[in-house]
Amino acid sequence: MTEFSHLVAIVTGGASGIGAAVVRRLHEGGARVAILDVNVAKVPRHTFGFETDVSNDESVRAAVMAVVEKFGRLDIVINNAGIGAQGDVAGNDDDEWHRVWDINVVGMARVSRAALPYLRVSPAAAIVNLSSVVATAGVPQRVLYTATKGAVLAMTRAMAADHLREGIRVNAVNPGTADTPWIDSLLAKTDDPVAERAALEARQPHGRLVSPDEIAHAVAYLASPQSGSTTGTSIAVDGGMQDLRLRPE
Repeated sequence: MTEFSHLVAIVTGGASGIGAAVVRRLHEGGARVAILDVNVAKVPRHTFGFETDVSNDESVRAAVMAVVEKFGRLDIVINNAGIGAQGDVAGNDDDEWHRVWDINVVGMARVSRAALPYLRVSPAAAIVNLSSVVATAGVPQRVLYTATKGAVLAMTRAMAADHLREGIRVNAVNPGTADTPWIDSLLAKTDDPVAERAALEARQPHGRLVSPDEIAHAVAYLASPQSGSTTGTSIAVDGGMQDLRLRPE
């Protein structure tokens, strides 16, 4: 696979989980990949790691500039960095609302606007934002997280409209519950991790957690120059959770 040959991509939050799977997929497709993460101590040798805090504009701009200085261009932005939050509408105080929103929503805006000058001169510019199935399906005890991911989905469409005529495509991927270290950490805090994992698997119609590689393939499709007519849309990678209503077995 060489659809990304000669292209340069940045993946925020690319050091682990879904982000790491995206990094692997883009590299396999021929891209030169930079990982922007708060911890880049263990990034693959074939990548360029730059310690980045997406909640800090100065940090973001320094990272994007470092990528361009190293590779001479920037073509693809994968906005994957984010944090989780649990609870109903009363479950988090104002400080936590501001913190999660600043990372999950404004963080994507910071990275995108820092990249815009370079994307505008790319022959294959693409932005892919990681939203979530919770943007389109109500899930208990996820109000704050849902609010941020719903904003990401709406922001994706607005960005696509703003930048289409500049040659920049903007799309989103909506993963279901994925088999990632973050989910493992949540399960470890429950009274019965095995039962809780089984419940999460059963919630998705295909009966299992989504793999990071499956999400990465969707991201790669949207980022690929071969998808030049795809913009302003989202792909659900959720085992059918968004739209399917299966009868109980």
